[in-house]
Amino acid sequence: MRRSTERILTTHVGSLPRPDDVMDFLVVKDAGEPYDRAAYDSCMRRAVHDIVAEQVALGIDVVSDGEASKPGYATYIQDRLTGFSGESPPIHFADLAEFPKYRVRMGQAAAVRRVVRARCTGPVAVSDTLALEADLENFRDALDAAEAKEGFLNAASPGVIAIFQSNDYYPSHEKYLAALAAAMKEEYSAVVRAGFLLQVDCPDLAMGRHVSFSEMSDADFVKTAEQNIEALNEALSDVPAESVRMHICWGNYEGPHHCDIGLEKILNIIVKAKPSAISVEAANPRHAHEWAVLQEFGLPDDKVLIPGLIDSTSNYVEHPELVAQRIQRFAEIIGRERVIAGVDCGFGTFAGIGKVDPKICHLKLKSLAEGAALASDRLW
Repeated sequence: MRRSTERILTTHVGSLPRPDDVMDFLVVKDAGEPYDRAAYDSCMRRAVHDIVAEQVALGIDVVSDGEASKPGYATYIQDRLTGFSGESPPIHFADLAEFPKYRVRMGQAAAVRRVVRARCTGPVAVSDTLALEADLENFRDALDAAEAKEGFLNAASPGVIAIFQSNDYYPSHEKYLAALAAAMKEEYSAVVRAGFLLQVDCPDLAMGRHVSFSEMSDADFVKTAEQNIEALNEALSDVPAESVRMHICWGNYEGPHHCDIGLEKILNIIVKAKPSAISVEAANPRHAHEWAVLQEFGLPDDKVLIPGLIDSTSNYVEHPELVAQRIQRFAEIIGRERVIAGVDCGFGTFAGIGKVDPKICHLKLKSLAEGAALASDRLW
């Protein structure tokens, strides 16, 4: 994993708005309807090539495949693992419970595509590696063509899979996590063997508090989150920490978020996770103040921070000067070489449901790169 040794590097969380032809295929595929596999494969290769080239052109240093082939960052596993069928019950966000009218409006705005979430009804195991192999091949070809120096691929953590795909089979949460960890271990290792960075997406360690575990106390939730981290670390046992980054967030949606658990309550367990880089929200109005948490508690010397400097739910384009100021603040706290400029969350965590217009997304990423350049001039 590269560090910001000569200038502040830039990256993002992974998912980006999908092109229309990609969306058409994902909708059909996710619904279980027949589709032209050769045309699908060709479409994905072309899309990943273009997505990587666009990131490089915008000034992003550590790029992804935009999660082009995945209908959802936490639900794509239904096509790769056994044990899932039917449909999971609705997910309830505690911060929206007081605002039913607003929740309806949110649902209407997201109605362009329905998210398919199966439930665990049998033993979890790897069933298909073809989709993963295609992702690895398409990404390698795209990186080479764009001459990108470093790339990462996303994978769902055991904990976030458990949130989106409810368990009807295993006798306990711990058993379910262990099965998911064993199954995902192969994907994690394959990404690193292919020469890419792995990003494990872990909203379960923050968002999980007000979604699946809203009836718990903060202390009990922290214990549950520690179980999730133990399962994640087991799944990562065959890969070096320097090849892995993790993303923490409180939910990529424009809600009140007043029920979010504070970073100060979970930071001490997050740092127990194996990944050497931590991507965390730091730009949106609910969490932009939490740089002070890092100032108070610090970060272990072996960890790199990827703070979100761009809001992923707003079509405002952050000014490069604001980005630079935010970078400088984190650099003062933990040192410039351990800061990589990032984004709060993905711009297309579920295909077709992103809040940010694709062209505005490009402007926001460009502003991130410009802000990083400004900060670099001041820090070196």
